[in-house]
Amino acid sequence: MQSKISLDNILFLDIETVPEKSSFDQLDDITKELWAHKSQYQRKDEITPEEFYERAGIWAEFGKIICISVGYFTFQGDTRNFRITTFHGEENKLLQDFKNLLDEHFNHAKHVLCAHNGKEFDFPYIARRMIIHGIALPEKLDLFGKKPWEIPHLDTMELWKFGDYKHYTSLKLMAHVLGIPSPKEDIDGSMVRGVYYQQNDLKRIITYCELDVLTTAQVYLRLRNQAILKDNEVKKVAN
Repeated sequence: MQSKISLDNILFLDIETVPEKSSFDQLDDITKELWAHKSQYQRKDEITPEEFYERAGIWAEFGKIICISVGYFTFQGDTRNFRITTFHGEENKLLQDFKNLLDEHFNHAKHVLCAHNGKEFDFPYIARRMIIHGIALPEKLDLFGKKPWEIPHLDTMELWKFGDYKHYTSLKLMAHVLGIPSPKEDIDGSMVRGVYYQQNDLKRIITYCELDVLTTAQVYLRLRNQAILKDNEVKKVAN
């Protein structure tokens, strides 16, 4: 079934998120109380809300998106390229720029979005943050009234489950077992908050995010039993 989807109709993406504030003490009293209640089931009583706040970026209600990296295939005769670009800066602007991309270039029925664990994280997170900022949802993220088979989303982790809903597999593990060369990442997801707030190094995070987009595309190619991308087929596009 996957082979029926043309590669150049897929937009691959990944997001990086951090807590909306750099520290717990910057929150107002109401938000502190709401955070304590929201995080209670995970942190239990052994960890205070303040100590647990470093993980707030996981929740769209308490976090924010600092970059969205996207990748897409282009074909010219027998030449295949994969182009990658990143939206970054103020969250409101990067979300609007991403929406413009979807509205102008990925707005037809044939177009789909693809991310690893995207149905549980990336897609709903982006939609929630757009609503918070008062941005009208693009069609590809507005799922109201759509039947499951009408939702234009692909999820490489879901495809790997083959119906086993309790099975979680990281992108890194999937890439490894499928024989995809490991990208040279110098950070992982747990380090993003520190790199952003303490080191002020967004460029480093963008590189990490773009590598995940590339790896997601490589995994998807392997799931279709197609040749993975070579280095000379990958192009970075300035945004």
